[in-house]
Amino acid sequence: MRREGWIGAGVVVGAVGAAVGGLTYGGRELLHRQAAVARGVIGKPLGEQAPQADKVYKKRLGDRLDLLMLGDSLAAGLGADLPSETLGARLAKGAAKRIHRSIRLTTAARVGDHASDLAGQIESLPRGYRPDVAVIIVGGNDVTHRHPVPSSVAHLQDAIRTLQARGAAVVVGTCPDLGMLRAVPQPLRTLGSLASRQLATAQREAALALGARVVDLRQVAGPFFVTNPDEMFSIDRFHPSSLGYRRTAKAMLASVVAALGGEVDVPHGHHVPLIR
Repeated sequence: MRREGWIGAGVVVGAVGAAVGGLTYGGRELLHRQAAVARGVIGKPLGEQAPQADKVYKKRLGDRLDLLMLGDSLAAGLGADLPSETLGARLAKGAAKRIHRSIRLTTAARVGDHASDLAGQIESLPRGYRPDVAVIIVGGNDVTHRHPVPSSVAHLQDAIRTLQARGAAVVVGTCPDLGMLRAVPQPLRTLGSLASRQLATAQREAALALGARVVDLRQVAGPFFVTNPDEMFSIDRFHPSSLGYRRTAKAMLASVVAALGGEVDVPHGHHVPLIR
């Protein structure tokens, strides 16, 4: 099994670490059986390579800005049918229209990566590359692989500082709520939800303290995935579909536009940094 952590035993051992430790033998066995069922349902029908969407969007507008996507499979766009339907492409096109400037998308996010991989993603960028805005979405794999919240948050903070030193404005999309995954039965789903919400809260507080903008993905996009799972999720019932990425990009766009200097009202679920 690759690091993507397809819910499976990773959620049992990772997402619910402390809770599982306090269960009886029968309770732990129940969760392990539920994880095995979920893993079989989800599988890996999408493979491990997201569509390659990097290019300049709305080139005719000129006066180019640079958008960088960092993080895991959500930031990479796994589950989208076409490159133009990934989260990064959607954000680039939407922001270009709002600020009337072309935007070059660069994606360093990788399927299966954790917060600890953010440093390597940044190091993989060309020397001298300085994005105008960097979007980071990471955390799901940290939850499923039992990474301690303080450790995951510390890696996120290091990435934010490094990007800010390059002159980039940073937008963090918090860890999605794993409770949205209907392929995962109860009580495993509830326990995973609690773990992912805990990480998301810690990510928000840490990012805001460093001057990054934060979008609470559970609040701004989660309800659409809960009420319309067949449309919002791809065939693996784990990653967003093209429509799911469209909705997520629309929900995140205000903070990306604001980070690029555009004038926009900050909706519910978007958080302005404590320092500028």
